[in-house]
Amino acid sequence: MLTARWLLGRGRDQLDGDELRAIEDSISVVRELRPRMQLVRAGERVETSTLLLDGFMCRYMDDRDGERQLVAIHVPGDFVDLHAFPMHRLDHDVATITPCTIAVYDHRTLTELTERMPHLARMLWFSTLLDAAMHREWIFRLGRLGAEGRVAHFFCEVNARLDMVGLASGGRFALPVTQTDLAEACGITGVHVNRVLRTLRERGLLTFRQGQATIGDVAALCTIGEFDPGYLYGTAAERKE
Repeated sequence: MLTARWLLGRGRDQLDGDELRAIEDSISVVRELRPRMQLVRAGERVETSTLLLDGFMCRYMDDRDGERQLVAIHVPGDFVDLHAFPMHRLDHDVATITPCTIAVYDHRTLTELTERMPHLARMLWFSTLLDAAMHREWIFRLGRLGAEGRVAHFFCEVNARLDMVGLASGGRFALPVTQTDLAEACGITGVHVNRVLRTLRERGLLTFRQGQATIGDVAALCTIGEFDPGYLYGTAAERKE
């Protein structure tokens, strides 16, 4: 199955074979997207939702001066804009960061699918609740942590999320983002990001070069970032209905 690998990643390991086949068969189209491509504009009517199969995407908002704030990073296995299914539009923009492969679902098809399979509907709801939990954590990170803590928390979260879908191992993972992207996600300047990364590298805690991250001491980095993965609901016990 094309999507089964990812559907087993973020709390979807409770889907049975019929549900996996149904969501596989419900794909309208699989698309290849170029990097730095805007997929959804804030306020526009949206009639499809996107499951990210490969690559990295983001949600963001621009202020009146054009300064960008990333409000979410999406990794393979994420339904990027499932919120638009019931809401019909988004209050933020969605764009690719890297080349991406996506599966597109028509909202009429999702309506039929969720009405026919209530457990699958609850699991898709779970996906949007996970996004809300991550948004709350990002608010905490930006509101209560200093620059070093914000960067540490960001890398700890990405490591945990990629580990859930088999794309991180031993604190090592690909993260093909720029320092500008990191600055926009952490609410600090690019110069400050560079300074923090240098400090963390010199302490043997984190190395980030050419889109490759290596966390030298996961526990210590989690302490700096006040990172507790509980909000990701990553264990089977936490997801048990």
